[in-house]
Amino acid sequence: MHSSPTRTLGSTGIAVDAITIGTSPLGRDTDEGSAEERSAVDFAIDILTGPFALVDTSNEYAGGRSEQVLGAALAELGDRATSRIVTKVDRDPLTGDFSRDRVLRSYEESLARLGVDRVEILHLHDPFTVTFAEASARGGAVEALVELREQGAVDAIGIAAGDLRDLLAYVRTDVFDVVLCHNRFTLVDQSAVPLFGEARERGMGVFNAAPFGAGLLSTGARAGASYGYRPASDELLAWTARAEGVCAEHGVTLPAAALHFSLRSPLVDSTVVGVSSTRRLNELAALGAASVPDELWPALAGLGAAPTPYADA
Repeated sequence: MHSSPTRTLGSTGIAVDAITIGTSPLGRDTDEGSAEERSAVDFAIDILTGPFALVDTSNEYAGGRSEQVLGAALAELGDRATSRIVTKVDRDPLTGDFSRDRVLRSYEESLARLGVDRVEILHLHDPFTVTFAEASARGGAVEALVELREQGAVDAIGIAAGDLRDLLAYVRTDVFDVVLCHNRFTLVDQSAVPLFGEARERGMGVFNAAPFGAGLLSTGARAGASYGYRPASDELLAWTARAEGVCAEHGVTLPAAALHFSLRSPLVDSTVVGVSSTRRLNELAALGAASVPDELWPALAGLGAAPTPYADA
């Protein structure tokens, strides 16, 4: 059963929870009509009837299968679905085209897969195949998103990516309602603070994605651990091991600290966390409800800054 959303996404008026569920791997390597797809749809049903208001997907996730599986689950659930879908427009997977026309086609593809007429929030996703100037020019991707909002086809438009410099450029246009950044506001790396701060000043909603650094802060300092989709350095592993020790002294797990670091921040409206199974979904709900003592935060700060995994941080 879904509880009432606890907060509002910036000045959009859109109700969100502290946690949003990410579905980038949903349906990956499954075929239509297969037993594996049936399992993925069952999991999607659990997500869409779970305790979180928003479910985040994208046109390109799992080659489009994430949206297809969510659409199949929505079709089965009908009015019983309690979560709402957020999706993203993506470049053409073959040509890299990210023009106005591609954005409109991407959105149409997503709606068809999801089996819905519209979504509340639509992000421009990873616009790496075009320059900011190209995306912002007449006939560019940004123009299409603005058109969709003006037509009432969406309520809010966002920019979602990982590169801070690109994100800042889009935020400073004052065109977007929402920003989403991943792996840049965690226990390990807080380089997104200026970005989120500027977004806040403009009344934008803020999604912080990947609070576990896509690995390290959920697995801990084990051999082969990764942060931000790249191997963690020996120095970063050592810092993380010390952080685990501090957490243990305060009766808290490292994953709980990593999640609550984002949940407690006034810069963040909702934290996007990817889950891969119903068990993980339930574990995330429990982790979000965990009690974290206030004394933990100054103790972690006493470790000093973690060795950054990013050259631009």
